[in-house]
Amino acid sequence: MPDQREKYAQLQEVIQRHKGEPGALMPVLQEAQNIFGYVPLDVQEEIADGLGTTLSEVYGVATFYSQFSLEPKGQYVVGVCLGTACYVKGSQKVLDKLSEELKVAVGKTTEDGRFTLNATRCLGACGLAPVMMINDEVYGRLTPDEIPAIIAKYR
Repeated sequence: MPDQREKYAQLQEVIQRHKGEPGALMPVLQEAQNIFGYVPLDVQEEIADGLGTTLSEVYGVATFYSQFSLEPKGQYVVGVCLGTACYVKGSQKVLDKLSEELKVAVGKTTEDGRFTLNATRCLGACGLAPVMMINDEVYGRLTPDEIPAIIAKYR
């Protein structure tokens, strides 16, 4: 696994490759996310300096698109659907139970780095409402009581 210096060297290569191209910010952010796993403030500053743009523009793009994360993600990313069908069937209670079980706020990662808890929009499984995903695994027709046993499988 590359150390921080190597990661920053890779980032500089990416910036130089895209510098001067129209719309360079998106591909540079995407590659930065691949290199670091997220796009922290110091990486955003490097990108802004390297592309000759402002930090506010880089930050604006990084926060607008959900594909970018400003914090490291956990080994297991838990997404609970809060779309209409899931919400009506109790997904907020499932999300609240997950937050309690993992001892983490929505949008944050547990201290041990194992779980990131997110509220999402429609996951496309409305017939299974309420639904959550843990990485690529889908769990449907959930009740808050099922959460401890599901999370136990990932601990």
